[in-house]
Amino acid sequence: MFAFGHRKIAGRPRSNLARIALERDFKIYNTLSRSVESIQTKQKGHLTFYSCGPTVYSYAHIGNFRSFVTADLILRTARAIGWNVTYATNITDVGHLTQDDFSDPTGEDRMAKALRSKEGEAFANVWDLARFYSNKLIEDWRILNLVEPTVRPRATEHMREQIAAVQILMDKGHAYETSQGVYFSVTSFPSYGQLSGNTLDNELEQTVRDVVVDSEKRDPRDFALWKKDDKHLMQWYSPWGWGFPGWHIECSAMAMAYLGDEIDLHAGGEDLIFPHHECEIAQSESLTGKPFAKYWVHTRFLQVEGEKMSKSLGNFFTVRDLVAPSSDGGKGIDPLAVRMTLLSGHYRKPFNFTIKTLKGNVKHRERLMEIIQVVGYPINDTRSYEGEFGTALKSIYLRALDAMTDDLNTPTALAALFGGTKMILAKLSALTPAEIHATQSWLADMNDLLGVVHVVEGAALPAQKQEADDLEHAVGVLLIERQQARTDKNWSRADEIRQSLTALGVEVMDTPEGAKWKKIGSL
Repeated sequence: MFAFGHRKIAGRPRSNLARIALERDFKIYNTLSRSVESIQTKQKGHLTFYSCGPTVYSYAHIGNFRSFVTADLILRTARAIGWNVTYATNITDVGHLTQDDFSDPTGEDRMAKALRSKEGEAFANVWDLARFYSNKLIEDWRILNLVEPTVRPRATEHMREQIAAVQILMDKGHAYETSQGVYFSVTSFPSYGQLSGNTLDNELEQTVRDVVVDSEKRDPRDFALWKKDDKHLMQWYSPWGWGFPGWHIECSAMAMAYLGDEIDLHAGGEDLIFPHHECEIAQSESLTGKPFAKYWVHTRFLQVEGEKMSKSLGNFFTVRDLVAPSSDGGKGIDPLAVRMTLLSGHYRKPFNFTIKTLKGNVKHRERLMEIIQVVGYPINDTRSYEGEFGTALKSIYLRALDAMTDDLNTPTALAALFGGTKMILAKLSALTPAEIHATQSWLADMNDLLGVVHVVEGAALPAQKQEADDLEHAVGVLLIERQQARTDKNWSRADEIRQSLTALGVEVMDTPEGAKWKKIGSL
């Protein structure tokens, strides 16, 4: 364990929920080995993993969340097979330079640049901006039903660890100081390039890094660990003067602070393979002399309607652009329909997010809500699958679990969900008490695995929740009035009320148990 040690965090205890299948293989594609492997955890039955979070200079978009959802599915799948999980995902609130994705060490800190933007005018300082967008990230996280991580460290709150790591790298001869900052010496780590394939002999990458030249750097490929800058809006004092850390060092320092020198799995978007994750490996293994992460999982890019997301094209969506109520300028989409859409494509394949797919998933969510409205959603942990119907549902769940443990095959898992939904709807009005309990168990198990059946309580935008409460009240009043009109055989008035409900975006279904209603998804 390197000098300043790590905080001991126990993995969350295994749930008391009745599991159907435990301790099966969990296979995943490892970018490092370029093959699908069965995950072998360092500590049996306990997965430690780190996933790179966003730089909080604006709202996270659906492309960001596709990567975050992949990490969430790793967590859910590991728990479903009975593993404990210690999961850390960071918030970058300083240090990510505008040129970090291409070369070090020039460019401007993205946080400082955001403060000068039109949106940034609303904030008194960069600290307030960082705090605001960090809070909005967590709101969106909960809205899309992502499980809370074990710990969510922030770069600005772990400066001591980062400074200490840089000093150790210097002491070990892996880093050096110039008048502009401190750099990691790539030639001091012979394995540099093992993850991305960008080796020291790669002339193309050499050319890219030569775009930015620091005459004091020993090699143009060396990357920044610390930037000297006593005028930066966010700065700390270090042995090398006032400044701020490089983007890459923060993740190494925070991952080891909470997970130890060696972690099982590291995840992120494909854009992070190089340089970010390559640099993480180099500096982490140079610090400890141990393998940093055994498995590396990367999510492919997302497009919208076949094109790269762009505000100029009008196809750039944040989570709240889609789920916020129309009164707040959003589209009022069910958040779990958005999540379901992000699951529609396999994480290792480029994904095309389309309105057509989103509309289809709104319909799938409506069918699930129709079931929940009849059987309810479980409020306790007692789950069982009795009888022929229960056995069939259990088989469907196992099919989804098999798919998820086979490299997170979400399309197959969703197909199982849709198949089970269709089977339940076919006899929804005639379910026995045992079948209702089996249905509740199935809904809960599928939600634990995929997170698209039921959102955690309170995970809604305040305005969206208020709009939902107002709608429920209005519909309730109209349904009572409609029922009275039907009792009085005032059919014209009953039809007028139905039309009013339709205008509210509500569909009414008359059943033997009384009138049921559901909100019609809008796009």
